[in-house]
Amino acid sequence: MAKSKQSSSPATAPVSKTSEKNIIFFGKENFILMALGLLFIFIGFFIMSGGKSDDPKKFNPQEVYGTMRITIAPIMIILGFLIEIVAIMKKPKTDNS
Repeated sequence: MAKSKQSSSPATAPVSKTSEKNIIFFGKENFILMALGLLFIFIGFFIMSGGKSDDPKKFNPQEVYGTMRITIAPIMIILGFLIEIVAIMKKPKTDNS
């Protein structure tokens, strides 16, 4: 008596629509956080760039070494990158309906 094997390999098995999952990497909150992070980075670089000097022949250390350029701008840029990391690592909310 010979037994016949019925094997269903993954390549030949029928795929139903209900077994397929839509994989969503980023949700709405992720994109909002990414935009917020980019805004922080942009503002930080804008503050760091500063303004133009009235007299290019005179060096004004207050313009170059001011608190906004030396302290606040790098903090804004680092915060922007941290927000970007959180936005990428955060799992999107899934709708289980």
